[in-house]
Amino acid sequence: MSDFRNGYSMPTTADMSADAGLRSFMLGVYNKVALGLLVSAALAWVTGSYPPVRDLMFSTAIGADGVTRLAGFTMLGMIVAFSPLVILLGSNFLMKNPSPSAAGGLYWLIVALIGASMGTVVLVYTGASVIQTFLITAAAFGGLSLFGYTTKKDLSGIGSFLIMGVIGLIIASLVNMFLQSSMMQLIISVAGVLIFAGLTAYDTQRLKMTYYALGGNQTAMSVATSFGALSLYINFINMFQFLLALFGGRR
Repeated sequence: MSDFRNGYSMPTTADMSADAGLRSFMLGVYNKVALGLLVSAALAWVTGSYPPVRDLMFSTAIGADGVTRLAGFTMLGMIVAFSPLVILLGSNFLMKNPSPSAAGGLYWLIVALIGASMGTVVLVYTGASVIQTFLITAAAFGGLSLFGYTTKKDLSGIGSFLIMGVIGLIIASLVNMFLQSSMMQLIISVAGVLIFAGLTAYDTQRLKMTYYALGGNQTAMSVATSFGALSLYINFINMFQFLLALFGGRR
């Protein structure tokens, strides 16, 4: 999300020393991200492996080696795949002052839709490469988030640049759906890993600053927890998918 401060202004300075309240706030964010990833993995397995559900979402083909692979999306699959982007864009305009329940509902809706659409991962890549890439992503995500949490350097200056990079990635990916250029896909994947790596550190620091800006307002912090988890969850998922595109072993 572009703003999860619920109308509160950011402080120009903040006490960066760790305290129990900040640790509890960040732990709430990370717990929600971890649970979201678990739900997404379960949904991806169902939509990619359970034939009655898989066939509603994806077109598949059985190769000469007997392996079922992705051949395309059904109409329902296309709707599920593109719905998160539409919902996120719409929520920026419609959810100006969200309640904790609305923010939480948005988070779990996006998690469910992305998880369901990630059945493609099960159909395209080997199980071993998926697990290996997930572990690599988790290690990178943890390191980058720790950097964003502990660094004294103000990362706000790179935020706008990274957001513009995300917009460029979306446009380039849509264009390459028609061009089918392997070189362009390689460039998109490398750029995607770098952009979402930067966003992980940036969003972590922004969450930390948000905690200080909210001044103990529990309702606002509940909203910030959901929106912060959503930002970090999306960063993780995108890094994972771009790393898979670069290094994943196909079925």
